[in-house]
Amino acid sequence: MSNIRTLTGAGLIAASFAMPVFAQEQTAQDQATQDQATTDTASDAATDTAATPDAATVVATVNGTPITLGHMIVMRERLPEQYQQMPDQALWDGILEQLIQQTALSSDAALSGRAELMLENERRALLAGERIQAVADEAVTDEALQAAYDETYAGSEAQTEWNASHILVETEEEAEALINEIENGKDFAELAAEKSTGPSGPNGGELGWFGPGMMVDEFEEAVKTLEPGAVSAPTQTQFGWHVVKLNETREQPAPTLDDVRDDLAAQIQQEAVQEAIADITDKADVEKTAADGIDAALLRDDSILN
Repeated sequence: MSNIRTLTGAGLIAASFAMPVFAQEQTAQDQATQDQATTDTASDAATDTAATPDAATVVATVNGTPITLGHMIVMRERLPEQYQQMPDQALWDGILEQLIQQTALSSDAALSGRAELMLENERRALLAGERIQAVADEAVTDEALQAAYDETYAGSEAQTEWNASHILVETEEEAEALINEIENGKDFAELAAEKSTGPSGPNGGELGWFGPGMMVDEFEEAVKTLEPGAVSAPTQTQFGWHVVKLNETREQPAPTLDDVRDDLAAQIQQEAVQEAIADITDKADVEKTAADGIDAALLRDDSILN
């Protein structure tokens, strides 16, 4: 039953949104007629003193049931991205046709027990999502952003970043042999491309720029001891043995508030939502009346719904 329901919904969407595409393949005469009708409609609208359309504006009725502009807008908001890219008129026609079909089909359909349960869950999820979104939106203020920035970055000094290359091998003996070759004039990048087992090997062992905490501790400590152009002693990490070359260093100043605004906003929202969920749930009168006495395996028994 559920598969038929899913396929039917998918078919309605496909059919509805295919119609505007086919409509575009009309003859030049049909297009000219439509253009004239549009012009006449626009002229009539110019003299119309009706109020500006809003969410309650009725765009169609099906068996007496109104379909409003608001219905169309909220359906458009939930469409997949490929439909969002359609021209406005094609999108309008497709959404309206789908709503007409749904309204016609639902007008004489019996609401099953399964459907009632699904509607209750959908309503619950929708309202919970609205509450969470409101909490998240209200949490991000200029004051909250500034406070979060100050807490994280206030007084921060410029941070040292390193640009390094490495050659990764399995044993300390291999690493020592590579160091001897480098000291005897062998090119580091050529050796990395030839001998390194790490993914950076084909690129001459280059790791690019990285800051504190971005590499494993042993590797970072080895880098910190080097001067630009110098090569480390064999350095062991969980990945194997490294020969590390420091290419250059730079001082990276603390980011500005604008640089990290989005990250801070996400952090503020996450913390506010988690706090709100915990607070609201703790204050709710919750009684798990029979949950402990029911076999959890019944959750997989769809026949109960029948």
